[in-house]
Amino acid sequence: MKITAVPLTRAAFAPFGDVIDTEGAQSFPINNGKTQRFHDLATVDVQGEAARVLISIARGQPYTFPLKLTMVERHPLGSQAFIPLEPRPFLVVVCLDEGGRPGRPQAFLTGAGQGVNYARNTWHAVLTPIGEKQDFLIVDRGGDGNNLEEFFFSEPYEIHLPDRP
Repeated sequence: MKITAVPLTRAAFAPFGDVIDTEGAQSFPINNGKTQRFHDLATVDVQGEAARVLISIARGQPYTFPLKLTMVERHPLGSQAFIPLEPRPFLVVVCLDEGGRPGRPQAFLTGAGQGVNYARNTWHAVLTPIGEKQDFLIVDRGGDGNNLEEFFFSEPYEIHLPDRP
């Protein structure tokens, strides 16, 4: 089944979490007016025993396209944010939950520098850089308990990037 990625927007991604982007965000000056703070861009949600917020960096290897999507995962005890450290797009694939199983995937292509924060319990594909390796800041949950559930599709989905002009 073929799915073509569409541009990532706050409205389209709202059922799955937050788009992390300065465009349209609340902001105000700090540090004697030398810095503009873009405030409260995502909700960090951590649940469970000894829960704490983790900040990590991941270096993702690029995938080839069309992408064969065979698996998605979700994190029942916490949100998970990916913020690119280079201004390059990456692929985001998410699924609505349908009775404890992922529904049909939806694919988004981020704008340069956009990040995402997957809401707790949102089905999503793994980190998917495009074209070259890419570093990401990750904000997610640490602590006790199992915070990973994986689902393998019986037939893979084929994810395509949009045609480029």
